[in-house]
Amino acid sequence: MLQYEYTREALKNGLVLEEKFGTNPYKFGLQGATDSHTSLTTSEENNFFGKHTGYEPSPERMTHPFMKNENGEIVGWSQLAAGITGVWAKDNTRESIWDAMHRKEVYATTGPRMMVRFFGGWEYTEEDIQSREPAFAGYAKGVPMGGDLVNAPSGKSPSFMVYAIRDAIGANLDRIQIIKGWLDADGKTHEKVYDVAWSGDRKPGKDGKVPAVGNTVDIVTASWTNTIGASELATVWIDPDFDPSERAFYYVRVMEIPTPPWYLYDAFRFGKEIPEGAPTSQQERAYTSPIWYTPS
Repeated sequence: MLQYEYTREALKNGLVLEEKFGTNPYKFGLQGATDSHTSLTTSEENNFFGKHTGYEPSPERMTHPFMKNENGEIVGWSQLAAGITGVWAKDNTRESIWDAMHRKEVYATTGPRMMVRFFGGWEYTEEDIQSREPAFAGYAKGVPMGGDLVNAPSGKSPSFMVYAIRDAIGANLDRIQIIKGWLDADGKTHEKVYDVAWSGDRKPGKDGKVPAVGNTVDIVTASWTNTIGASELATVWIDPDFDPSERAFYYVRVMEIPTPPWYLYDAFRFGKEIPEGAPTSQQERAYTSPIWYTPS
């Protein structure tokens, strides 16, 4: 859509500005929240109560224009339900949560309560991820989401330890991806998405992309089954394209298997047809604060 509309573009522009001015004004963490005006914490698709009182559940809200002017309209079904923020705080106190947000050890989801951890360093191994408490090795050998890597050891590429557990009452996981952005020697920015862990026995294609996980969404009953996907995913990934002279950032995206959007539940509950052009499934996700790499 618009070049500067998304987080990833801001993160890439931050690398450019740091190279030019010596500081990165776009070194931010990622959070999820609502833009709802209902005072209700209805952040998931199956209990979505609308963005304001004019869009509370009704047979008409799927097709009613949410916004309309001479430039076009945004139809009700094109809205998404809300997101939430995960915070890795040492204690469940106001002070500890504030400290975690300040150091950017936070991640966002589009509503599900997935658990995601992400660490970067130079020495992670597959043995580190086999523990049921991998965060001990995570902190001991590197930095968590929101952190910084500097001074790459000679001949070393950064290694990243990432793991995710599904929402206890939600959908299974499809895959974990690591998104990398970097600044080359000519001052141009780039980005690449790596599939690093996935469910089932799928194999990456020649382009490196893993095939789709499948789809169990039942359109008639607005339901799905966890007969595909995985309850948890974990891996240690080493950047195969690392250049120690280039500024870079890395963040994680965790994808669920397809599930129904909120208007599919509306269609089922109110006995209405699904609006023309409206997708009948979506993949909810989590995305973490980045880990930045800065050359010496």
